[in-house]
Amino acid sequence: MNPIFSNKKLIGWVLGGIVTLLLITFSLTVGSNIVSQGVNDVTNILGRMLAYPANSVNDFMESISNLTNTYQENQTLKQKVETIYELEVQLNDLKKDNEKMKEALKLQDTLNDYSLINATVIARNPDTWRDIVTINKGANDGLTPQMSVMSDNGLVGKVLDVNPTSARVALLSNNDNTLVRVAAMIQGEKESIYGTLTGFDHEKNILIMSQIQATQEIKVGDKVVTSGLGGVSPSSLYIGTVEEVAMDRFGLYKEVRIKPAADTNDVRYVTVVKRTSESRTE
Repeated sequence: MNPIFSNKKLIGWVLGGIVTLLLITFSLTVGSNIVSQGVNDVTNILGRMLAYPANSVNDFMESISNLTNTYQENQTLKQKVETIYELEVQLNDLKKDNEKMKEALKLQDTLNDYSLINATVIARNPDTWRDIVTINKGANDGLTPQMSVMSDNGLVGKVLDVNPTSARVALLSNNDNTLVRVAAMIQGEKESIYGTLTGFDHEKNILIMSQIQATQEIKVGDKVVTSGLGGVSPSSLYIGTVEEVAMDRFGLYKEVRIKPAADTNDVRYVTVVKRTSESRTE
């Protein structure tokens, strides 16, 4: 056998073996990377699939927590607003009470010639709102039926009946005209004009004075006071001012409509004018 041929054959086998080893090494290296990459991709996909619902649940729970906090904050703010409203109502009520008490003090200054008893309204039935109020002074304080009752610097009614510690007052706005008939006097420019309070117009909130001679001259704005001719109440208690003058439905007497000085719809504090031997009575 030719030795040169044998050497070439040996070299061929060696080179073939080397190439084979290289191919095997390359295949193992590349294959390992592909497998590793595939595993990583699958892991990432599974991680995303599991993370999405978990994140969604977490976001949902956070939303519920935020809603709960918002609701609690709204309830707290609502309570604070309601408290502010209540305080405003109480403040307005106190202001009105203060104004009424100031008016009562002014009334005392203008009625120094009379014995006065200050009282507070303690009851008023909605069914008889225009008719009667109950005050916290009674027979033990010297009150008797038919005493004149003032409020807002004007006549508001008369004592209807008394108990030892309380009394009921019939208002000038009473629907029963016979309960509160008051002999009144218009202070005209030339002379005093006499008549009687006989009713109340609830639609216009004005008093009605009748039994006035048709020839009497009366002007809008004239003051009206108690006359002192009825034998019950003192004279010169302020009632109101003339609002309108017209003839009655029979055309025999004048009928005067009077804007009352006292607001019968808002009576909180009153002053009862107690009769004395020195004062004129009506």
